[in-house]
Amino acid sequence: MIPQIRIEDYNYSLPEERIAKYPLERRDSSKLLTYKDGEVSDYTFTSLPDILPDDSLMVFNDTKVVPARLHFQRESGAHIEIFCLEPVMPEEYVSMFAVNDRCRWKCIVGNVKRWKNDLLSLSNPLNDNRVREMNLKARLVERLGETSIVEFTWDNGAPFSNVLETCGSIPIPPYLNRGTEDIDLERYQTLYARYRGSVAAPTAGLHFTPEVLESIRSKNISTDTVCLHVGAGTFLPVKSSLVSEHTMHREPFVVTLEFMERLLAAKRRVIAVGTTSVRTLESLYYIGVSCIETGSPCDVGQWDPYSREYKYSVEEALTAIVNYLKDNGLRELKAGTRIIIVPGFRFRVVDVLVTNFHQPQSTLLLLISAFVGGDWKKIYDYALGHDFRFLSYGDSSVLFRA
Repeated sequence: MIPQIRIEDYNYSLPEERIAKYPLERRDSSKLLTYKDGEVSDYTFTSLPDILPDDSLMVFNDTKVVPARLHFQRESGAHIEIFCLEPVMPEEYVSMFAVNDRCRWKCIVGNVKRWKNDLLSLSNPLNDNRVREMNLKARLVERLGETSIVEFTWDNGAPFSNVLETCGSIPIPPYLNRGTEDIDLERYQTLYARYRGSVAAPTAGLHFTPEVLESIRSKNISTDTVCLHVGAGTFLPVKSSLVSEHTMHREPFVVTLEFMERLLAAKRRVIAVGTTSVRTLESLYYIGVSCIETGSPCDVGQWDPYSREYKYSVEEALTAIVNYLKDNGLRELKAGTRIIIVPGFRFRVVDVLVTNFHQPQSTLLLLISAFVGGDWKKIYDYALGHDFRFLSYGDSSVLFRA
């Protein structure tokens, strides 16, 4: 049964000055709030290894943010900003970043009403030779409501990954109310980012340094990775009064067979770094159910977890995925999820969550409330009252599931 939740019940006052506009000088010098057994306290992020339970499995999202924001100009002089969301032709990220002459993306286009059907040229105010040689052009193929299909073409035979690196900018969150700066190229990226595809960083991971990671591993805490490419929908507020009327965006993810086998064998507490890792890990259960009942995996729908009672154990579901991959000679599971985690959700995989502080009336705040048994306001009141910094470049928390 779909939960009937009013988004106004998940609102709080976030003063502009509490939004961290820039990262701290050191990643791990951020404040760290802890929530366990209903009690809240605070430390610095360097204390995280001492707070985490020994003999756990810690899971990171190793997606990499791409410079997905491009600025074009019409002959009339009008500026058109194009924000690449997800590949359309080719659809696979690896193939997309390898193409060397043309491709199509689903995009958010700023000022789209002023773009007719003319071919746009990339804006090059600094007259950069590399940009000029690429001669990147954009053509509007189709409008899809809030998004559009855009075709890009370029001249020098470079792979599209190089095109973005040369011509694009890192799409920092809109609530920072500033342009991308040099510091963002390094700091709006986790140290362990590996696979290109996200248009937003999994920001819980921005606090980790080599020293913190080494200290975690020294406590007999295993570390592993999944890869979920974070979409621009992560910034979208819930605009409808009832959460049941909100539509979640699809996010693609990949987990390896080796990871599935380790997760299945672990039989210990699982620590998720970031809400994207939570969404991936919890989605695996429902994909496993699909493998049991239909013989193959399928994407996880927004309300699948609430649609019926599930009789299978986590072990049965994960085993079904492992068996499917082995039977079909596959080394990794590629799927997508639209899962929404709201109060009433039954967590089956994740026990501990490391995460930042999220926007009012957001799906991420609903996830936090679900994880801590509705105690989100106690946590956020404490953070607001103890000078914690909020949102992407803000401070961190480690939450133990209620």
